[in-house]
Amino acid sequence: MSNELLSPAEMTEADRLAIAAGPYDGISLMRNAGAAVAGVVLERYPAATRVHVLCGPGNNGGDGYVVARILAKSGVDTRIWATGAPKPGSDAAVAAAECLIEALPLAQFHAEAGSIVVDALYGAGLSKPLSGDAARAVGVAAALNLPVVAVDLPSGLSGENGDSLGTAFRAEVTVTFVRKKPGHLLLPGRELCGEVVLADIGITNDVIASLDVRTFENRPALWRRDFPVPAVDAHKYKRGHAGVFSGGPSATGAARLSALAAVRSGAGAVTVLSPANAMQVNAAHLTSVMLRKADNVADVSEFISERRPSAFVLGPGFGVGEKARDLVLAILDSSQPQGARIDGLVLDADGITSFRESPDVLFNAAHQPNAPALVMTPHEGEFGRLFPDIAGDRSLSKLAKARAAAHRANAVVVYKGADTVIAAPDGLAAINSNGAPWLATAGSGDVLSGIIAGLLAQGMPPFLVACAGVWLHAEAGSRFGPGLIAEDLPLALLPVLRSLLEAQKVGN
Repeated sequence: MSNELLSPAEMTEADRLAIAAGPYDGISLMRNAGAAVAGVVLERYPAATRVHVLCGPGNNGGDGYVVARILAKSGVDTRIWATGAPKPGSDAAVAAAECLIEALPLAQFHAEAGSIVVDALYGAGLSKPLSGDAARAVGVAAALNLPVVAVDLPSGLSGENGDSLGTAFRAEVTVTFVRKKPGHLLLPGRELCGEVVLADIGITNDVIASLDVRTFENRPALWRRDFPVPAVDAHKYKRGHAGVFSGGPSATGAARLSALAAVRSGAGAVTVLSPANAMQVNAAHLTSVMLRKADNVADVSEFISERRPSAFVLGPGFGVGEKARDLVLAILDSSQPQGARIDGLVLDADGITSFRESPDVLFNAAHQPNAPALVMTPHEGEFGRLFPDIAGDRSLSKLAKARAAAHRANAVVVYKGADTVIAAPDGLAAINSNGAPWLATAGSGDVLSGIIAGLLAQGMPPFLVACAGVWLHAEAGSRFGPGLIAEDLPLALLPVLRSLLEAQKVGN
């Protein structure tokens, strides 16, 4: 698996372990890294009039000296602009000595139209804002609108959390090594990195495995092996039964969107649980989805006893208040009727907001022994209602906030946005990278809740369910493109699911 995300500290440790294990020493890894960057420059910018390589005093700068040496040897007009000399005896000093191009002071950096910039100043090694000559260099490149190739990470950007530390390069291409970092995927880092090219420099998968990495890029490789595929002898209830709670007569559409998405994602049976006064409205719009009256906890308990649902969605269009709280707590109650097996509850929208005054009541219920899994799908505002202290802590990245919330709530938290983060109570986390702006449309989140519930009903592990649901939802929206509305999404899932299952067959 190559979708692990390494923090800067984990990458430093991977370097150390790789050098200790051999066969590559530090300067060999640096040469490999520089060669990878030079290869990208030669391939993508053959018409560049000149390449300006900006070198810092550390290992990122060492990579830059290797890049410059290889480019010059290939006949490219190359200049080096340096800020500080590498530490004597360091790998970067060796790389600088091997490069015969005279390094000019970064303070004098100037460029011309048609040239490109290789940013090898600091990469992920910087933990404070760019200033002085480095900040001015960012301004020079931006003023001329020069293409920037960043080494590891655009200087001025945090590899830990994707935040711009102040002034930062905006790269057209970023070449990173071994594994990506969270900063490549979290906003605004994802935009500042441009296209991210992952280069192999000789650090083995065994080294990465020894780090016990807990953060991943959300791609099918993470969850494909657990993705449910119906058995030949499967009947509808073997494929799972999901219940989706509907709002009142004027707020039924969100639940139906969610229910349809649950069916499309593979649940064998889906029932809309409707208040009595909305039964006729829902009945007029449902065909493959079943309908049942559910006005209170007693109605839901009867449904659980009779129909053995394995997953629920509560929140879309439901309304905020005591009724929502009572139903959520009843579903999370570990003393379910004999023979019932509820795998999980997906809590979204109004279901989340209903607990804004008493979040601990929800969290305590989720912490009960044998309680069904809780999956929450908050956007920024909803997250802040349940976790105001975490949301307001500016020292925490979105990744760290999602992790802290998941641990507190004993829930899988899907912290939605263009850079959705999925976090589990045990610290596992994934960052989604295939989101599309077309998903910013009313009802899109209701569809996501339904996809997750449909997969949860089929027995997939909750964290992997959430990761798969987020990826499928984003991929369907991305492939559909402009003009997307929420009603399009359930049908747009079909080609995504088909290609996913075909890839599974090939993999087997």
